[in-house]
Amino acid sequence: MLPRVTRRDNGYRDYDDADLMRLRLVVALRRLGLGPLDAGRLARLCLERGVIDADLAPIISSQRAAIGQRRAELDRLDNELTDLENTIAAADRGHKERPMSADAIRVLFVCTGNSARSQIGEAMLRDLGGAEFEAFSAGMEPKGVNPYTVRVLAEVGIDWSGARSKSATEFLGEPFDYVITVCDRARQTCPVFPGDHNTLHWGLDDPAEVEGTDEQKLEAFRRTLTEVSMRIRPFVELARRARRETVASH
Repeated sequence: MLPRVTRRDNGYRDYDDADLMRLRLVVALRRLGLGPLDAGRLARLCLERGVIDADLAPIISSQRAAIGQRRAELDRLDNELTDLENTIAAADRGHKERPMSADAIRVLFVCTGNSARSQIGEAMLRDLGGAEFEAFSAGMEPKGVNPYTVRVLAEVGIDWSGARSKSATEFLGEPFDYVITVCDRARQTCPVFPGDHNTLHWGLDDPAEVEGTDEQKLEAFRRTLTEVSMRIRPFVELARRARRETVASH
């Protein structure tokens, strides 16, 4: 990887600045996963030509793409952990600050159009929560149920063909244990839904904004369904626990 050099009287090798620069390049390339010989060859070529070698450019590009993807995954994981922490805190508040009744746990999902994310939230909670929950959904600007919403729910055995898009104003004055906003715009438009309840925010990307082929759009809705399911499952258990503790304390 480095040229042969003479040794000093004390036995140390006598490297110059160019050798050390090449060594730094070799170490960096080894960290990218290159073998010793390839790392040494590319480092030599880059230093000789003064530019990034053609063989190295795609490696750097792919590594940067991988780093970007990992960063996005870490950001998404951080958001999911924050959502979970907020869910736990809300469930804890539910039985400490605002006693729940022994009736079904009422949950309202709110997004902008009530076409995808909030509809999926309502459907999944009805499916996973059972009789202990009453799930509803609404939009600040309802615009109809997206056909892809119906399709992805059908794939997991939920018939949502009869669903309709509803306005949040339909639920004003109704009692809810939890109001969950599932998009940033709904949260900004309706940061505090009227009534006595616990508020959660699950930041989900809008699958309806994805462009491309029919399969690409369908895959975007599948991802949303998976993300909602990942949040619904712990929420159900935490809300149930809060309800049991409330009933037991009374």
